[in-house]
Amino acid sequence: MSGPVKSTVRSLHGLNDRIGAGGVIPAVTSRLAGSLSQAGRALRHRNFHLFFAGQSISLIGTWMTRLATSWLVYRLTHSVLLLGIVTFAGQIVSFALGPFAGVWVERLDRRKTLLWTQAAAAVQSLTMAALTLAQVITLWEIIALTVVQGLINAFDMPARQSFLVQMLEDRNDLSNAIALNSSMANGGRLIGPAIAGLVIGAVGEGWCFLIDGVSYFAVIASLLLMRIRPTDVRRTSGSMLEQIREGWDYVRTFRPIRTVLLLFALISLMGYSYVVLLPVFAARVLHGGPTTLGWLTGASGIGALGSALSLAFRKSVVGLTRMVQVAAAMLGGALILFGLSHTFWLSLVLMVFVGFGLMQCASASNTIIQSLVTEDKRARVMSYYMMAFFGGAPFGSLLISMLAHRIGAPHAVIITGAFCIAASLWFTLELPKVSAVVPVKSGNPLDQPDAPDQVDATHQNVGASL
Repeated sequence: MSGPVKSTVRSLHGLNDRIGAGGVIPAVTSRLAGSLSQAGRALRHRNFHLFFAGQSISLIGTWMTRLATSWLVYRLTHSVLLLGIVTFAGQIVSFALGPFAGVWVERLDRRKTLLWTQAAAAVQSLTMAALTLAQVITLWEIIALTVVQGLINAFDMPARQSFLVQMLEDRNDLSNAIALNSSMANGGRLIGPAIAGLVIGAVGEGWCFLIDGVSYFAVIASLLLMRIRPTDVRRTSGSMLEQIREGWDYVRTFRPIRTVLLLFALISLMGYSYVVLLPVFAARVLHGGPTTLGWLTGASGIGALGSALSLAFRKSVVGLTRMVQVAAAMLGGALILFGLSHTFWLSLVLMVFVGFGLMQCASASNTIIQSLVTEDKRARVMSYYMMAFFGGAPFGSLLISMLAHRIGAPHAVIITGAFCIAASLWFTLELPKVSAVVPVKSGNPLDQPDAPDQVDATHQNVGASL
């Protein structure tokens, strides 16, 4: 055997040894296992694991109901404006009650609050199912039941967001829990509309509401099985109005939270409103039906799920403010192109980017805020986070419906995309001021001062990490 051939054989044997035990493959496998473990580290907490399982089932039903409600309203009225009014009716209630709900949630046991809200939501969905299956439901009944759901959400959402930290024994896993919570929500957003489109096409909208009503019992069961430690939180004994004022002053004077909330409110106003017009795009622009609507909603769910998973693999909050900036611009660009598209496959692709941008803005904003806020103000601050959504989204829905009524759905969506890009540019200008005061320590991002005016120069250098 010649020298070059022997050398090649030895190289191959060496490569085989490296690929074998203690070599490349075990190393790659080890890294992959470590990454997956890192991405799901919050699931090691029993309470969060239970919540994740129950909520995953319920959210599929929730998204089925959202799509079924939109299609039912459009089928009954064929009105773009009424689609926006129904959405507005439910979300404006959550917006108006937000500050009061935040104070009440801080005074009550959060698990018991969630048990009551989930039971009420089940009754609401089952009522909707009964009326629809009996073929007696009217537009006014849909609006009334949507308002009831908005009332429930006003208490449910701040309770759920602030309860998240109580499910974890190690608060360093909070950012991962928020990301997994978003992944779960968008798994439902992906699966629910796809199933709903098939169910509506086969047996009608009523069965979607029935499935949703039953799915709430999975969450109720998970909450009952949890073992929650009592929290030692300093609570003020002031009146409700005084506590609302205290929470507002905290949000208003603490620049990082104020800036993130303002951006999220702008994105909610102009970015989320496209959802109202999806039935119009499915029927008139892409010449489809409920299945087309399900595909569009599912495509945005794929993007949102990808966004949530990318956040789950993050090991820290470092760089999240930059991520929000990029995501807002991506969302705006995708909406503009979606408004211009008349091709089904291209619209699906663009919906993936829309879903990614929306979820990145929402989840990253949530993580930043929860990492900064103090425990005694958590529910109140998260109620303002919910108000940013429930305030922006209903007015955005009404605005885009009016625009679509006058200039058409595609042009209306293009305008909302342009506003999202403008919001991203504004946030870019605010970033240096935000990074100068973000009090994030390298150890525990939840180890924060008690009030905004206690943020001092010792935190400023690490603030740039966000």
